[in-house]
Amino acid sequence: MARFSRHILARSGRARCYSARVSTLAPYAADPARSRGRVHAEAPPQMRSEYQRDRDRIVHSAAFRRLVYKTQVFVNHEGDLFRTRLTHSLEVAQIARTIARSLALNEDLVETIALAHDLGHTPFGHAGQEVLNRCMREHGGFEHNLQSLRVVDTLETKYAGFDGLNLSFEAREGILKHCSRAKARELGEVGQRFLERSHPSAEAQLANLADEIAYNNHDIDDGLRAGLLDWEALCEVPLFGRFARIAQEQAAPRTRRQRRHEVIRRIINHLVVDLTRESQRRLEALGADTIDGIRAAGAPVIAYSEQAAQESAELKRFLHRHLYSHPRVLRSTYKAQRVLREIFEAYTQAPELLSAEVAQAVEAHGLERAVCDYLAGMTDRYALDEHERLYNPRRL
Repeated sequence: MARFSRHILARSGRARCYSARVSTLAPYAADPARSRGRVHAEAPPQMRSEYQRDRDRIVHSAAFRRLVYKTQVFVNHEGDLFRTRLTHSLEVAQIARTIARSLALNEDLVETIALAHDLGHTPFGHAGQEVLNRCMREHGGFEHNLQSLRVVDTLETKYAGFDGLNLSFEAREGILKHCSRAKARELGEVGQRFLERSHPSAEAQLANLADEIAYNNHDIDDGLRAGLLDWEALCEVPLFGRFARIAQEQAAPRTRRQRRHEVIRRIINHLVVDLTRESQRRLEALGADTIDGIRAAGAPVIAYSEQAAQESAELKRFLHRHLYSHPRVLRSTYKAQRVLREIFEAYTQAPELLSAEVAQAVEAHGLERAVCDYLAGMTDRYALDEHERLYNPRRL
């Protein structure tokens, strides 16, 4: 991998328009003027910071637009009000920015990571990831987190000067939430922390936990609306039950919709406040004066209190038992995995069926990886249509 270019932005000239904003950052926050740079050298941006440019490139990418038709838990066509990967990413960004502002972290970077964290997700949620990983077992495997980095590093091809979006090191570091040591060795500088067992920036740590807050609580919302979760059973979970009682006492909701919303918003607020306070305590105790001090810390600096961590973990276990393992979800999972497996088999056994664009990718990345990239980029409805075109004799 090419060495990262070092573009240190002066606090005058082009940087003047946002220098006041940078000055409000904590000393350990990610400063765009001190970014580790990009793989491919570019002139500094005008009228915006390096991380603002990263965010804008993500928002304008094809992979980001496709998230609107990629499922969160429910297959996209099952209902108009269920979360998609796009709405989930926006909710993660909102939660992350709120906490970042309270901690004087870089809001632009945390928003960038939040908006990009699911770019590599397959159609049909985790069901798609599982089947693609099985299909790719002999060809390097598949993991959606690594695929998100692959999307921004390689698969977006709209720029003439380079493949990918050429994001800053700090954005790429945050997108890569976890990685095996074997894979890390292939990734150069951005994979080094997995070999050194160090941590990413505080902004990256924050985006990761904002993701957890969002999907736990919004999956409860979707699960209740779909009739897959039982209210009384949820009230047996300490975190949910406590705020169900508080919501009833304080708000006296008149409808099920109001009752659901009043509880969920209070849980989100509780976790956001707890995360902010515990993280502030850890940051003050650490006393780091640079972002590298955060990376070298012995433990993550963005974290829940012990009690909130236990409560959140218990809520997550409940969702795994009662929502993600619900027979209706499992039936959908089975069908989704069959769709992707059969498309993968058709194209790897008969590559002449591939479009010219995918055939070109085969030359660059190999047959199985190119087909895997193609499937991972599909929306739910496109995958269903593609399967029908391949296997329904009535469709051409």
